[in-house]
Amino acid sequence: MIKGAVLGLGKMGLSHASIVAAQKDVELVAVCDTSSVVLSGFRKFSNISTYSDYKKMLDKENLDFVVVATPTKLHYPMVKYALEKGLHVFCEKPFMLRIEQGEEIIQLANQKRVANQVGFHNHFIGTFRELKRLLSAGVLGELVHFSGEAYGPVVTKEKGGTWRSNSEEGGGCLYDYASHVINLLQEVIDRPVKIHGSLLKSIYSKGVEDAVYSLMELQSGLTGTLLVNWSDETYRKMSTSLTVQGKKGKIVCDATEIKIYLKEASVKEGLGKGWTIKYITDLAIPVEFYLRGEEYSAQIEYFVKCIRENMQVEQNSFEEGHYTDTVIEMITNSTK
Repeated sequence: MIKGAVLGLGKMGLSHASIVAAQKDVELVAVCDTSSVVLSGFRKFSNISTYSDYKKMLDKENLDFVVVATPTKLHYPMVKYALEKGLHVFCEKPFMLRIEQGEEIIQLANQKRVANQVGFHNHFIGTFRELKRLLSAGVLGELVHFSGEAYGPVVTKEKGGTWRSNSEEGGGCLYDYASHVINLLQEVIDRPVKIHGSLLKSIYSKGVEDAVYSLMELQSGLTGTLLVNWSDETYRKMSTSLTVQGKKGKIVCDATEIKIYLKEASVKEGLGKGWTIKYITDLAIPVEFYLRGEEYSAQIEYFVKCIRENMQVEQNSFEEGHYTDTVIEMITNSTK
């Protein structure tokens, strides 16, 4: 039996706790949070041990892994302490607020030879995986442009922010929202290596940006745009999409569908000339436990599998999360 714990019981932490507890041959033995109300619920309705001090929990409990789902400013000390205990660690995104912190954590994780993963859940959405597969198969021919976008209603009025809109806690729209798109770009298309100019725009927040607009160049030489705004009330929740233009056609992809336009039919892929639409219902990754979206369970199932089979994490490793942080720093520097 693999034993795990969750640090931080906000929306994502509670979701992770439910998913971890539902895994086969996995026991959720402890949780940690500063909210006495949340902890009282666990004490009342479960046999799970509760803590308000993460160090006491990690010192006392006999754990194999821990899920860190706290505000970003707490990732570094918590992840470091868990790694020093020799634990496998799943850390919510964004990875770290400081590049030097990420470098130190990666080195420590490698020394301990433990499974390490960052919670960029888009990697486990079937439509984006299909986009990556089609691009690898060359259905669009030579690529000429891309656009990565995300919109949502996080900060929609003056002083309407949360810890996410504090530069010392969440990092603003760039860290909290744009990081999703950057990480997805580097996984599905290629790694950004150069920023040709960026605009970080404050709409309602003070001290952090609410929108990010950037011109990017990937390792392959392909150029495109990053367009992100978390002050857009026309969206009920976060909506992320990738658009890729090639000489043979175009693909528009989000979490619900992938729309493929080809100038000529692809017999090999079974795609006709013109538009073809594939839906997430046909591309979703099968999971044992569904909560909020199969991608959330799929990423935890993958993490547990890596622990169980002593596998190297290839999806969303700390190194991958750190590279996303590096691109964020490149964008920030491009505005100076």
